[in-house]
Amino acid sequence: MRRFAAVSWIALPLAGALVLSGCSSAKSTSDDLQIVANPTAARPAVSPAVTVKPAGQVLGTGPVAAVAVDAKTATLVVAVSSPPALQLYDLAALASPPVNMPLYGKVSRLTAAPGRIEIAEPDQGVVQQLTLPDRKLTETKTGGQPASSIAYGADRLVAMGAGKDIRVLPAAGPARTIGGQLYSADDVVDTGNGVVVLDRLRTAVFSVDVAGGKVNEGLRAGDGAANAVADSYGRVLVTDARAGALLAFSAGPLILKQRYPVPGGAYGIAYDATRSLAWVTLTERNEVVGFDVRGGEPVEKYRFPTVRQPDSVGVDEKSGRVIVGSAAGEGTQVIQP
Repeated sequence: MRRFAAVSWIALPLAGALVLSGCSSAKSTSDDLQIVANPTAARPAVSPAVTVKPAGQVLGTGPVAAVAVDAKTATLVVAVSSPPALQLYDLAALASPPVNMPLYGKVSRLTAAPGRIEIAEPDQGVVQQLTLPDRKLTETKTGGQPASSIAYGADRLVAMGAGKDIRVLPAAGPARTIGGQLYSADDVVDTGNGVVVLDRLRTAVFSVDVAGGKVNEGLRAGDGAANAVADSYGRVLVTDARAGALLAFSAGPLILKQRYPVPGGAYGIAYDATRSLAWVTLTERNEVVGFDVRGGEPVEKYRFPTVRQPDSVGVDEKSGRVIVGSAAGEGTQVIQP
């Protein structure tokens, strides 16, 4: 049986000589967490043609950039990339035509909160919020930098991608920026016990002191950290697309707690807090796998064949249904485990 390696790493001090593999020497700031030799390692593996019929129901959407579910209103939100738009489905009537809402540009991430969906568009200088059920779109300027991910907690936290920082958008008061030793700010997660940002260029995660306005210690996150999500236990779960693994970090303090092999191109990840299930897409195999993460090691509970190029995954915590989006334009899949 495959064992889940439980390990503890002390955070690496961000000091010492910087070594850049495959990059110019223009940056000379001190940093022990080097840029990895292959900075594109976090991209999803190219999927083969589908040979097994996808499980569940497949909706005829275009190329999918992201998916999310608002359990409060039973609304499935699919961000399609060509042309950029949101498609809103009633989960109780999936056969009905969706509501189509055009967007400025392609979406990088959808984040669900009760009655609203946060929308990050990497080619725009704004983030948008969709409220439900009124379907109202509002936007907030981010200072001109492209957004890659949004976390919703006490404040809205926006990972600014190539901007290399985090934008804090409080409910009241002025926006502010948290910068530091990031080379890219690709995903930000609020666990309720601490905030963590993922840096894909260095395949690393960093602890963020939101109140103090600074980025703290960092740890290597596998060979090609791709996506991150918070679980119910104050941890951040990270997919390692290059090595094929599921990593678990505690947020306070930042410690690598677990590393579990998940071969097949682990990429997309979503978490069902009601059932303590982490859903991981395997782009090399056109599969999605559900892991129970309550114990000392994850236990595989489900494995389903998917549409081709399953880069995106979401979950309806009310019903347990899993949503998988095809970046190749082969539809959005709804699976009832």
